Amino acid sequence: MSLYEITIPQFKNTLNQVEKWLDAAIAFAGTKNFDPNTLLGARLAPDQYPLVRQIQSVCDTAKFTPARLTGKEPPKHPDTEQTIDELRTRIHAVLEYLDGYTPAEFAGLEQKNVELPWMKGKYLHGEHYVCRLQLPNFYFHASTAYGILRHNGVPLGKSDFIGQLEMH
Repeated sequence: MSLYEITIPQFKNTLNQVEKWLDAAIAFAGTKNFDPNTLLGARLAPDQYPLVRQIQSVCDTAKFTPARLTGKEPPKHPDTEQTIDELRTRIHAVLEYLDGYTPAEFAGLEQKNVELPWMKGKYLHGEHYVCRLQLPNFYFHASTAYGILRHNGVPLGKSDFIGQLEMH
């Protein structure tokens, strides 16, 4: 399986699911008569990011992973989202950015040296960058966002996390 297949389709699927979780949060808030945007400040633990930052992190990982692998410039987001609608705009921008990639652009990147801005002078090979750092980071923030919503009563299940499967 190529680095493209284990990143771009997976990122897109999960980002689409995150948007559905936000839909569920809005519906839930409607049944309980509260502003769904209040959920954006919710967190599982005092030292963890709130929901808004978890979703920003999901978006960031999805855009920076292919950008660092291929050398393309990712979209810039100043992390100023304060509403669910603003988060949707960010999710859509990242999905549009991911649509600009093709499998051919990932050919041979498994051994590419990927430098990390926060680790000056160090690098990971493309395969390890994706499989050992970026995918775990992506799913950590997605799982935490999902957990925050579940913890606050939003009715989500495992299939809401996984999304649709291509059954044969």
